[in-house]
Amino acid sequence: MSVLKSPLVTEKVSALNEKGKYGFIVEGTANKVEIKNAVEKMYGVNVERVNTINVLGKKKTRFTKAGTLAGRKPDYKKAIITLAEGEVIDFYSNV
Repeated sequence: MSVLKSPLVTEKVSALNEKGKYGFIVEGTANKVEIKNAVEKMYGVNVERVNTINVLGKKKTRFTKAGTLAGRKPDYKKAIITLAEGEVIDFYSNV
């Protein structure tokens, strides 16, 4: 099973890309060392720093004829990767 699930492509993370920081959604049980090794192996770059965040899923409520349905989106873990000076990851090269 892969440690990296998908890259984060949002406005905030895109702004960080200019500073050499990239975001990924990662496996919930992955630690910083595993994330660093996975990024270096997959993209061939040198990782200086890894910051992780456990994101709690949002509560969602839907109103139907049968009544109110309440639930929540799934929790996930994301990682912000800082690369060595001058290195770049291009997510759009295979598109």
